[in-house]
Amino acid sequence: MVCAHELGIADRIGRVSCAAHPVNRDPTIVASNPLGQVPTLVLDDGRMVADSRVICEYLDDLAEGALFPREGGERWRALVEQSTGDGLLDAALLARYEQAVRPAERLWPEWLAGQMDKIRTTLDDMNAKAPHLGDRVDIGTISFACALSYLDLRFASIDWRRSHPAAGEWYERFAGRASMRATILG
Repeated sequence: MVCAHELGIADRIGRVSCAAHPVNRDPTIVASNPLGQVPTLVLDDGRMVADSRVICEYLDDLAEGALFPREGGERWRALVEQSTGDGLLDAALLARYEQAVRPAERLWPEWLAGQMDKIRTTLDDMNAKAPHLGDRVDIGTISFACALSYLDLRFASIDWRRSHPAAGEWYERFAGRASMRATILG
């Protein structure tokens, strides 16, 4: 949705209430996406576009936007940053499921520690890159910001800003964008 707001087409996207869950799969989602994942975009003609990466690129193409640089080093930098941000989100979501969904007698502390370590090392990487992000708005910086926003929502206790101040300062500026404010969850 951040991409849709940045592209000026958010008002063309209807939102449907759903409850994605790794075990108790929501039939509302499965009806459109056999994987039962969010986000899922259902087009007017009934076709489905799934996965944040694909949806964001679809929306950018639809709006003739520039969130995905078209060529050269800028393109690859943005795509690698997108992959890094998505990877942070993946690790955080898996950690969240481990803590909130898995029965206590089946918890795997080492696996959870591995996911949390992915979060830490990715935050280290983002912190090193943050001073060079400037005011750039593309799929890479959007992915970074969305991942950090999710950490605030689900892992406030890790206090990532204290240990990663450059990433925190960059995020505070980026989070002030109208697209981020319009999509923040709480």
